[in-house]
Amino acid sequence: MIENHSAAVLCFGEMLWDSLPRGLFPGGAPMNAAYHLHQLGLRAAPVSAVGRDALGDELLRRVAAWGLDTDLIRVRDDKPTGLVRVRMEKGGPAYDIVENVAWDWIELPEHPPELVGQAGALIFGTLAQRAEHNRKQFTRLRELCGKALKVFDVNLRPPYDAPDLVWSLAKTADVIKLNHDEAARLLGKIYPADQLEAAARDFSARTNCSRICITAGKDGSGLLMDSNWTWLPSNPIQAKDTVGAGDSFLAALVHGLLAGNKSAEVILARARNQAEFVASHDGATPAYSVSPTGEISAP
Repeated sequence: MIENHSAAVLCFGEMLWDSLPRGLFPGGAPMNAAYHLHQLGLRAAPVSAVGRDALGDELLRRVAAWGLDTDLIRVRDDKPTGLVRVRMEKGGPAYDIVENVAWDWIELPEHPPELVGQAGALIFGTLAQRAEHNRKQFTRLRELCGKALKVFDVNLRPPYDAPDLVWSLAKTADVIKLNHDEAARLLGKIYPADQLEAAARDFSARTNCSRICITAGKDGSGLLMDSNWTWLPSNPIQAKDTVGAGDSFLAALVHGLLAGNKSAEVILARARNQAEFVASHDGATPAYSVSPTGEISAP
């Protein structure tokens, strides 16, 4: 585990409810990642906004109950809490993302709390950058975070996935995580699972980012780090839904990178185990605990 628990991981972006066939679940990639980072023993802080409504009140209650920092979550009187309607299709989840909601209007405090300047990492994605307001707020936050590890979770969600925006964000990152479909789309070439090393190296060359992680679902995942490529196959599981599995993978990836003394194989194994656990349970934030050696157990 990481010894310095005071250095927070900031997770900038959407905070909302996923409306699944089985009910409403708290979601949004940054908030999901924050939840799993906390489960792994790190201090995690969503940087987002909710509406002053029943759904917003319940999100704030849950975030506080999970033990996450709430200092950077703004409550807005003028916008509703975010909602995403999720449909499960053959190719995976499909999303109807409601626009002009609270998380489209994230606002940093005039005088940010100390945890911003002391952050160990800053996680950000593409979706929350769909509006100019948030892009300006994110730029300010990135500057305030100083030497924090900048982690870009590509997480493309059409129609908010303009390639120019994605590439501009990627070029500011120290770590980039994406899936094989996203790599194919952005690089304009389909890479079979056994050729994803080439995709990672192509992505690294284009962005000047030395740490690239590519996930490929049931085939496995790979990590380019210190010029070396490490690939780890997936385990067979009985999936309930895959919503949030990638966010839990990202959390474990960041946890391992911040530890600084973990091999790429160990980092990938723990990230894979996290994602497989979440995919085999309902919702993006199932209850569980993690032992110091990385074993995951449900209550």
